[in-house]
Amino acid sequence: MKTISINRSNIILSILSGFLLTCSFPKIGIDRLAWFALVPLLISLKNSSLTNSFRLGFLAGLAHYITLVYWLFHTMQTYGHLPFYLCVSVLFLLASYLSLYLAVFSIIVKRLCSKPVTCLFIIPFSWVALEYIRNYLFSGFPWGLIGYSQFNRLHLIQISDIFGIYGVSFLIALANATIFLTFLYITKSKWKEIPVKKRLAGGSISVFVLMICIVFIYGKWRIESIDNLISASKSLKVTIVQGNIEQSIKWNPAFQTATTEKYVNLSLSAKEEKPDLVVWPETATPFYFLYDRPLSEKVQKGIHDTNTNFLIGSPSFVRGESIIEYYNSAYLMSPDGRVCGKYDKTHLVPFGEYVPFKKWLPFIGKMVEAVGDFSTGQKGKTIKWNNYNLGLLICYEIIFPELSGAMAKNDATLLVNITNDAWYGRTSAPYQHFSMAVFRAIENRRSLIRAANTGISGFIDPVGRIIDSTSLFQEKVITRSVPIIHKTSIYTGFGDLFAIACLIVMLIFSMRLIYITKIRRKNVYRTQTKYK
Repeated sequence: MKTISINRSNIILSILSGFLLTCSFPKIGIDRLAWFALVPLLISLKNSSLTNSFRLGFLAGLAHYITLVYWLFHTMQTYGHLPFYLCVSVLFLLASYLSLYLAVFSIIVKRLCSKPVTCLFIIPFSWVALEYIRNYLFSGFPWGLIGYSQFNRLHLIQISDIFGIYGVSFLIALANATIFLTFLYITKSKWKEIPVKKRLAGGSISVFVLMICIVFIYGKWRIESIDNLISASKSLKVTIVQGNIEQSIKWNPAFQTATTEKYVNLSLSAKEEKPDLVVWPETATPFYFLYDRPLSEKVQKGIHDTNTNFLIGSPSFVRGESIIEYYNSAYLMSPDGRVCGKYDKTHLVPFGEYVPFKKWLPFIGKMVEAVGDFSTGQKGKTIKWNNYNLGLLICYEIIFPELSGAMAKNDATLLVNITNDAWYGRTSAPYQHFSMAVFRAIENRRSLIRAANTGISGFIDPVGRIIDSTSLFQEKVITRSVPIIHKTSIYTGFGDLFAIACLIVMLIFSMRLIYITKIRRKNVYRTQTKYK
C-alpha cells in the first residue's frame, strides 16, 4: 500500500496544537487556549491516512511535551550532573513516550470516527481514557492533564468532587470536538467524505452550551454549599515554614547545622501566632532525624520552645536483618518533642528516589543524595493527630488523585503536601506542580496545606481557593486558619469511576470495530471464493 506523504500545512497545524496546549498551562497560563488547542490537530487528521494520523499526533505531542516539561533538562544538568547530550536525550525520550498518547488519540479519532457525529463522542471519551491510562502505566506520569489548565476557573472545576480532574478534561475535549465540527460545517468540509450538516453543528453547540450551563450552575451551588459548611466548621491555625535552602548546599554536611537552625528560628518567629501545627517541607532536616543526635536535639528543643505540634519532612531508615530500608518520611511531633506519627512516601520519583529498569539502565544513577534506593510506605495511611487525621502527600504524590482520595476515604480531615521544588529552579514546573494541588482539595472537599522548601507554598480551601501563597526563592513564614470539613465527596467515595467508564466505552467501541472488520473480511472472502 502506498504511503501518502504528510502535507506541510498539516505538520504546521499539528505543531500549532502542541504549542497551544503548552501555552494553556503555567507559567504562560492562557487557560482559554485549551478549549480549542486540539482543533488544528483534528483538522490535520481530516484528509490524512491512518499512518500519517499517528505521525501528526506524535508531532503535536513532541511540540507540547518538550515545551511543557523542558524543566527536566535543567534538573538533570544542574543536579544530576549529566552531560548536555544525555540531558537532551532523556528529555526527548520522555517527551516521545508522552507523545505516544496523542499519537494513539489521533489514530483512534481517525479510525473510530466513522461519521462526523461520532467525533462528538469518540474525542472526549478517548481523551479521558488515555489520560487515565497515563496515570498508571509504567508507574504513571499524569503531569499536565488538560483539565489542570483550568485551576483558576473555580465555578467550572467544582465538578471535580464528582468526576475528578477527568471530568474537566472531558469537558475541554468535548469543546474541541464541538468547535471542530462547527469548523467543518462553516468551511463546507467533509469528514470521511461525509459533510457536516447544519443540524449536527447546531446540535453539538447546543449540547455543549447546555453542559457548560449545568456545570456552572452546579459550581455556583456547590461553592455556596461548601462555604456554608466552612462557616459552621471548626478551624485550625497552621504555620508554613519556607526555608529557601539552595539545593546545591542542602545536603552538604558543612551547612547542616545552619539549615537546621534556620528552620528552628523561622518557626520560633511564629510563636506569637499560637499555631496548632507548624509544617516544614520535604526533607527539611538534611539528616536522619532521631538518628543524628546533636542535630535532632536542636530540632526537638526548637519544637519545645515553640510549644506546638510540628510536621517535619526528613529521610529515615529501618534496619532489617540483612538490609537497610530507606524512606522519604514525615514525622508528626508533639510540643514536648515526642514522635506522634510517621508517614513514609508511597509513590517514589523514578531516577530521583529509585532507578526503574535498573537491569537495563545500569549507567543511570539517582539525582537525590541518599544511600541506596528508597522503599515505599503504606498507601492511604493517615497520621492520627488529636481528633483529626492528617493525609500526607510528599512531593509529586500530589499529582496522583487516587492517593489523596485513599487518604480522604481513610478519614483524613486535612491534606498536607510537603515538597522540595528547588530541583526545578525558576522554570514553570513549580507553578504547574502547585496548580495541580487545587484539584486534590476540591475532589475530596478538604483544606490543603502545601509547604515547599523554595516555594510555592500555600493554603487552599475545600472550594479550591488559594487563600495565600508564597513566591519562589524567598524565606517566608505564613500562618493561616484553615477550615476542617468532615463531609465525604462523591469522588472520595467512588474514585475515578467516570474515567474508568470512559475507558470501558472506548474498549466497547474498539471491540465493535474489530468485530465489524472481521465480518466484512469474511464477506469479502466468501464473495471472492464464490466467483473463482
